[in-house]
Amino acid sequence: MFISGLTSQLPAMVPVTMLYGTPEDAAAEILYLEKRGYPISYVEMGEEPDGKHAMPEDYGALYIQWARALHQVDPKLKLGGPIFEGVNEDIRVWPDEQGRTSWMGRFVDYLKSHNALHDLAFVSFEHYPFEPCEITWKSLYAEPRLMKHILQVWREDGVPRDVPLMVTESHLAAELTGPMSTIFAGLWLADSIGAFFEGGGAAYYHSPVQPQGLQNSCQGWASWSNFVSNSNYDINGYTSLYYAAQLINREWAQHRSGVHRMFPVDVDLKDSGGNQLVTAYALKRPDGAWSLMLVNRDQSSAHSVKVVFANGPRQAQFSGTVRVVSFGSEQYQWKNDELNSHADPDGPPVAADVDAKASGSFELPKASVTILRGKVSGIER
Repeated sequence: MFISGLTSQLPAMVPVTMLYGTPEDAAAEILYLEKRGYPISYVEMGEEPDGKHAMPEDYGALYIQWARALHQVDPKLKLGGPIFEGVNEDIRVWPDEQGRTSWMGRFVDYLKSHNALHDLAFVSFEHYPFEPCEITWKSLYAEPRLMKHILQVWREDGVPRDVPLMVTESHLAAELTGPMSTIFAGLWLADSIGAFFEGGGAAYYHSPVQPQGLQNSCQGWASWSNFVSNSNYDINGYTSLYYAAQLINREWAQHRSGVHRMFPVDVDLKDSGGNQLVTAYALKRPDGAWSLMLVNRDQSSAHSVKVVFANGPRQAQFSGTVRVVSFGSEQYQWKNDELNSHADPDGPPVAADVDAKASGSFELPKASVTILRGKVSGIER
């Protein structure tokens, strides 16, 4: 992985086995990597203890053993877990003597009672919000709420505010489903990542990124991946997830540049059923530019929006040149044709530089993700 280029020469999160391993094996793995100079950002301890029906106190006892062994190799290692399966609600187990049923709450309490909470440098979990055969277009409307809710659940369970929350696996569902390769998935990824960071999340990993072939599912043929490949893993095409990720990492955010600041956004655009048709996420980038990611979840209609920045009584708009980059159903259409399934058109996003004064408002194409990026004067003290 480190020599493949997949990590972009950045430190990587490394997993170690726990429920089916030994502390010595985990320590040997980390020692091997460090002796070869491979940079490690975090170490994730085990995987999916909830799915293996492990009790929180048992996982906590193992966690402390592993932490001691790993910190003997390198005291600076940042360890975390428990990497739950993708859930939308708190994980409940049999009540203990105090009647407590929250898995996360009891795990945190176990570490506290054994003076080991300092060994929990982050909390990780998977995010697979939908049932694979029940996804409809309206499922998009639920994603921001589901993401922010589960982040709040972990905090209410007792995860300290200074312990980062991380999504370390994510997709629409835990099983393959047709919408994974349609434009639906690209819009979902933008909403999922935007809502995650707006809700206080710290790091988001989408998976899988390796090329994968086509398979049939309950909702048509699809690939799990950003890249559609043949049996030799040669890339034949890209999915909407690939293009959405490009917009998020290279247009909305400033890639590998430093800390971004996020600000809340209000959008007053709903359908007759009260569903939010357009969501928006605002960043102040390290280069000083304001960057908005807007997701038009209306499958059939474009919408025009006027952007106003407010700081108390002060209001301002974009000034000068605004970079507009958009990707949606006009640039990408998935053709469901068994092993011949493919996208046509298959990108790329469209981009233009527009004059802020001349435009006044911005057009969001139907079923699209649009990035607006530029300077704003007179809004900050």
